[in-house]
Amino acid sequence: MTTPYRAHRLRNDQRQTPHKPTAATGGSTPAIYRTVIVRMRFHQPTIDYVARRTAEGKIKREIIRCLKRYVIREVYHLLRPPHERTSATS
Repeated sequence: MTTPYRAHRLRNDQRQTPHKPTAATGGSTPAIYRTVIVRMRFHQPTIDYVARRTAEGKIKREIIRCLKRYVIREVYHLLRPPHERTSATS
């Protein structure tokens, strides 16, 4: 006899949804986090940003999330091939 929990589990297993890997594959998330924490301590524009967002009532977790997105955006623009960089600016 199958319990309702077991029956539900069987239905989910039968779906076989493909696993979508996240952008964090390869251990990049800790590096981005460390970059943000170091910037929050030593990078003056980031220190000013944190002060401004804290005054707006944001919590530290939200501020770190926004800063991680900003760091990723910066790295992406640095890693693009040169021909893409010049065509995007013109």
